[in-house]
Amino acid sequence: MLPEPSFVMTQSNVMDQGLIVKLEAKCPGQEQMVSLCFVGCGSPQANSLTSMSSGRLECAFACFAPVAHSWGGHCLPHKTTPSAKCHLLSLTEITRGGAANRLQRLRVNHSRIIVITITMGFYGTLKMIFYKMKRKLDHGPEVRSFPSGKKPCPSLISFPLFLSFSPEPSLNSPTGLPYPTTPTTFGGLRAVNGQGQQRRRITSIQPPTGLQEWLRTFQSWSGPEKLLALDELIDSCEPTQVKHMMQVIEPQFQRDFISLLPRELALHVLSFLEPKDLLQAAQTCRYWRILAEDNLLWREKCKEEGIDEPLHIKRRKVIKPGFTHSPWKSAYIRQHRIDTNWRRGDLKSPKVLKGHDDHVITCLQFCGNRIVSGSDDNTLKVWSAVTGKCLRTLVGHTGGVWSSQMRDNIIISGSTDRTLKVWNAETGECIHTLYGHTSTVRCMHLHEKRVVSGSRDATLRVWDIETGQCLHVLMGHVAAVRCVQYDGRRVVSGAYDFMVKVWDPETETCLHTLQGHTNRVYSLQFDGIHVVSGSLDTSIRVWDVETGNCIHTLTGHQSLTSGMELKDNILVSGNADSTVKIWDIKTGQCLQTLQGPHKHQSAVTCLQFNKNFVITSSDDGTVKLWDLRTGEFIRNLVTLESGGSGGVVWRIRASNTKLVCAVGSRNGTEETKLLVLDFDVDMK
Repeated sequence: MLPEPSFVMTQSNVMDQGLIVKLEAKCPGQEQMVSLCFVGCGSPQANSLTSMSSGRLECAFACFAPVAHSWGGHCLPHKTTPSAKCHLLSLTEITRGGAANRLQRLRVNHSRIIVITITMGFYGTLKMIFYKMKRKLDHGPEVRSFPSGKKPCPSLISFPLFLSFSPEPSLNSPTGLPYPTTPTTFGGLRAVNGQGQQRRRITSIQPPTGLQEWLRTFQSWSGPEKLLALDELIDSCEPTQVKHMMQVIEPQFQRDFISLLPRELALHVLSFLEPKDLLQAAQTCRYWRILAEDNLLWREKCKEEGIDEPLHIKRRKVIKPGFTHSPWKSAYIRQHRIDTNWRRGDLKSPKVLKGHDDHVITCLQFCGNRIVSGSDDNTLKVWSAVTGKCLRTLVGHTGGVWSSQMRDNIIISGSTDRTLKVWNAETGECIHTLYGHTSTVRCMHLHEKRVVSGSRDATLRVWDIETGQCLHVLMGHVAAVRCVQYDGRRVVSGAYDFMVKVWDPETETCLHTLQGHTNRVYSLQFDGIHVVSGSLDTSIRVWDVETGNCIHTLTGHQSLTSGMELKDNILVSGNADSTVKIWDIKTGQCLQTLQGPHKHQSAVTCLQFNKNFVITSSDDGTVKLWDLRTGEFIRNLVTLESGGSGGVVWRIRASNTKLVCAVGSRNGTEETKLLVLDFDVDMK
């Protein structure tokens, strides 16, 4: 026999709804305490409850009086007085039929009686079984013990961990679908499952002599004695008689327990299903379909998957009487289909956006339906991701464009001509030209109305993009600044002097100089807590931004880490050694290395990832899709015919439904262009 959990009541309150008891359950062999909450509707007049003493709670009768009666006295558990309205009985008393006798001795005659039985399930889960009984207790509750080693009958309802129970109907019940009360007899069980007729009894013969006396004797036996008697009875039966018993017994336990529960509790149970199982459950019956269309239920599923709010949430329209359309469910299904398209959908011919002649596309931005490409031909181009047309060509720089940022209708570019320019994306007008740097503007980071630029002149400058003014100059590096991050409060920069610096831009002071790299720093990520730096020394370092301490040194790459992306505690790094690695920056562990027979054959040029996928591009002329969780190769999204002979994918940018690739070559084997791949679905 498996050990049962012990319970300690940690909280009890009396609210308008009735009695609320919160228990902490400690399962043998488990460290965690499990919170359980029992809510029973009854009189709100109760004014005191005592704490439940530590120990095992095998079975509890929670007897709730009508409002007209006063609860009075103590309710739980051992100070039972004639005025008390809650009594505890042992499991032995229940199984031997002592429950009804004891309640009758106590003259208990309440309108609602709920039996809460708690047992340790045979698979390590807690099982809670609720029974609602009638006003008169002519029979003991429908609870019986089970012989050791045998699984409880399938009618028992298993709920995970936390549970709230209220037997009152909800105000949010579907129209015309009141909640049925929990059945207390086999006849009642058949009724709630559409089996209103009583089972056909054998009436062709007279009852044998002594049958009633035998039944009375049977009722007087204990639970184990009854089981023994039934075993002997079955052994003495012929196969046809056993078959008859099965036909009588089996239907009693084939019940739809979800329809017996209040809506809130039923939704709580369904919330533990995976979405694919939830969709299958909706096909079970009409009531389950109504539950499975619950908008809040699907909102939680979308939140778990990181799916944003549907763009056009309309009032839930009625499909059929009792059925409503869930916008969140539609959003989930749409996202699932989009993910499927990325994984194995037919690759449609991409839109080809030609421009910049045979020059290199040095920077790429993609937001909404707007694409911005910058090139060493001194221009930027604004494209429509929908039509593929070039909307604007931004002309004004006198040197190659090497860095850019975009937000809404504002584009900012940095050039070898030592200036930054602020552009209006709609009109193509240059709003401001920002002068100050004395060499190439190599990197920048935009945050709200300010942009921080890093230059080969070893300085950083903070600009107001609305006024065009230089607000601050940060000096301290002794070589070219290669990468910069800005969160609105602190600036983090990496340079060719092997240093990473953390700045307070308002005071223009260096808060920390992060020393440890032994070669140039090429890439940075900053989440407000951690700084992650990638270097030509092959290492990646994780730093604490507050203390400046190095938390982890991530080793495994063999060359320059040129690109990284950080989300939460997951870091994905791309390296010139042709590999991509996935790291946990909290533990410093390498979770996956994206390699194998399908790995890139040359340096990784760019990467991006979301909750499901990693997208990588390379000098080998391919764009590959990988599974973030397993690290497995999924497929090639782009393969240039000139790959391996000069064709290069320089940059990639992806949204939820589109992928933009900047491709070309350095030897004229591949025309410079943008490729736009669409993975969206039509939900009409």
